[in-house]
Amino acid sequence: MHIHILGICGTFMGGLALLARELGHRVSGSDQNVYPPMSTQLADAGIDLIAGYENDTLQPQPDLVIIGNALSRGNPAVERVLNQNLPYVSGAEWLAREVLQSRWVVAIAGTHGKTTTTSLATWILEYAGLKPGFLIGGVPGNFGQSARLGEAPFFVIEADEYDTAFFDKRAKFVHYRPRTAVLNNLEFDHADIYPNLAAIETQFHHLLRTVPGNGLVIYPSTDEALQRVIKRGCWSATETLDQTHGWWLQNESADGRAFSIWHQNQKQGEVRWSLLGQHNQANALAALLAARHCGVSIDVGCAALAEFKGIKRRMELKGEVGDIAVYDDFAHHPTAIATTVSGLRAAIGNARILAVVDPRSATMKMGVHRDTLADSLRQADMVFLHQPAEQQWQARLPTDFTIPWRNFSDVDSIVAAVKAVAKPGDQVLVMSNGGFGGIHQKLLDAFAH
Repeated sequence: MHIHILGICGTFMGGLALLARELGHRVSGSDQNVYPPMSTQLADAGIDLIAGYENDTLQPQPDLVIIGNALSRGNPAVERVLNQNLPYVSGAEWLAREVLQSRWVVAIAGTHGKTTTTSLATWILEYAGLKPGFLIGGVPGNFGQSARLGEAPFFVIEADEYDTAFFDKRAKFVHYRPRTAVLNNLEFDHADIYPNLAAIETQFHHLLRTVPGNGLVIYPSTDEALQRVIKRGCWSATETLDQTHGWWLQNESADGRAFSIWHQNQKQGEVRWSLLGQHNQANALAALLAARHCGVSIDVGCAALAEFKGIKRRMELKGEVGDIAVYDDFAHHPTAIATTVSGLRAAIGNARILAVVDPRSATMKMGVHRDTLADSLRQADMVFLHQPAEQQWQARLPTDFTIPWRNFSDVDSIVAAVKAVAKPGDQVLVMSNGGFGGIHQKLLDAFAH
């Protein structure tokens, strides 16, 4: 079968392409924005890419078109699919039908930490010899790819609440029907889709309705939004992440690279690993419990974490020039930005952090976080904010905010400004959920000259 994927370079759709190829299908696709690591991963897999939807004539005619949720009516390729009456389906529906139907699905949901927690849970199962399938919104270092079929029964998936397609406005994760569900946390996001937090809570409620009675739901009982979700109905066993009644962790290092796992008052294991920050410790605990539900002991899970190699675009060191380090991180929400900066601060002590922020997500572009963005950057030493001409809002700085802050309309201006002030020992932390105009390499090149 020839499957053509519209929006193929998104992390989810690119993962679907790899799974479809592994199933033996001929796969092609098109996208407007093509950049690594996904474009490289697809090319290496021998998948044909078309740049731009205007150039995609859907010839030769595919047997099935999978349409990503970033595409809507009016898109040239979408209109061709409809006008030519081609068979089409959403990515989540295709995945559920062709891959997940007979699997023990481990779904990792929540506003923050999904990619990391999914990668950690997958690696723990792999380390234990279970050879899981997976679909992750990033590229874990232990695997070098974002998706694979693996071997039955386990399949681990990053389960986000974004809508499914222009013709299916349900959250993608309601298609997955997990037996093990992790709810990391819940805050307002996706303002282009949901009017408020309550609407997102309803989608999480719908997710819980799909978890079987013999399944497991893992969540932090201190999260107020998740408390409300659970109270609306939970028909499965639960494991809570809290010191009073459930599982908890104890930090044993300033940078987060050492911690212990506890169940109520009993110590269950110790972890020494390479990831920074207490937020990643919380991700690890959730992953350990998800793997435990699949039969992997906490001891084995802790041993696996010690060999976890991280994820591209999650505090990824892109290079160092003249003792100036450049990091790439996917953080694009004030909470994620704050935890990312905090983790780096704990690791480097008093060294300067030059924070380069690209408010590219739909929620950011709408100005929803204009009042909280500055507070999330209080542990940085300088802030360089990308503010394209079409951006209609300005970040509101609190009266006690004294950190140097500058706005720039283009990437080259940011590079020049950072180069002008950077000095040996500085840590340049770039945060964006997009390609950001190749700014990481531009910074490294600038520091080298």
